[in-house]
Amino acid sequence: MISVYVTFPDKKTAKEISTTLLEKKLIACATMMEGESLYHWEGKLQNDTEVVAFLKTKKENWEKVKLAIEGSHPYDVPCIVRLEVEANSAYKNWVEGETQ
Repeated sequence: MISVYVTFPDKKTAKEISTTLLEKKLIACATMMEGESLYHWEGKLQNDTEVVAFLKTKKENWEKVKLAIEGSHPYDVPCIVRLEVEANSAYKNWVEGETQ
């Protein structure tokens, strides 16, 4: 099982992309939180509010999830990070059952 960490410019975008992934059964769940991000972009220090999403899926879906996000994400350089995770058996089974 993996969790895919993605940052979005706002909740609307996070929900739209997450909903599409859910409808395609590429992810089982999306958990979203608002946060503050500090980073350099185009030579300037940025301080923005972003929405962080943790998308839960099985390892086999990584490439499809990554490509789907890249194809619809508004950032020039989106943050899409694969995290190897362990979960309790019941949750892992649920994730696997909810994804194709």
